[in-house]
Amino acid sequence: MWGDPTECDARGHRETGTGMCGEFPAGRSHIMKDALTIHRALLEWEAVHEIVRLPIGIAHADELPKALGLPADRCLVTRVFACDDAYGGRRFLAGVVVPAGDRPSGETVRRAVGARHARPARADLVNTVTAYAAGLVCPLLLPESMPLLIDQRLVDGLAAADVVYTPTGEPSTALGIRGHDLYALCQAKPVELAAAPGVPAPAPRPARESGRGPAGRRNRPDRPEPRHPVG
Repeated sequence: MWGDPTECDARGHRETGTGMCGEFPAGRSHIMKDALTIHRALLEWEAVHEIVRLPIGIAHADELPKALGLPADRCLVTRVFACDDAYGGRRFLAGVVVPAGDRPSGETVRRAVGARHARPARADLVNTVTAYAAGLVCPLLLPESMPLLIDQRLVDGLAAADVVYTPTGEPSTALGIRGHDLYALCQAKPVELAAAPGVPAPAPRPARESGRGPAGRRNRPDRPEPRHPVG
């Protein structure tokens, strides 16, 4: 089973679906998330942000620095990995927020989420589980069953008030939001993605460990002083 039979709605709440069967949803049509979905959620969370119209269309978030004329560490990409649970065999997706152009290794992600295997997820699987277009995944409004990591270097390197940009699920827009607001809203776990690999995969156990994964990502930061218009 991929993930959990519940997902986040536009308010960050969990909504019950029909469940996942194998690699695809069982009998559920997905409404893909876009800039308007994110904008409405951030308005409800009272988070200062802007939706930026890009001068050129992009096919992948790695193209954001060129489209915006910004350094890569101000443009964030959410890489999605398909993982196998170390003990119970459950299959799930994990997201990793990194600067545009960076590609964490599957081994680094595997260790960080405690999986037996981790590899880049297929595009159709990303579309189905996240409801974002593959390659344009925003780190907000992801399913609660999906662990989310962020490169520790991003957390350490940006000032709290620095604005970062992420995809919105569509090729013509980007989300601009203060870095500390984004981190608080998505509740990604900071990890050292540059650590040297070499830790062996954990051996499987007959009994599956209990627990449902990361805590819900519904908290919001204290409302910051306005810096960017709401677009």
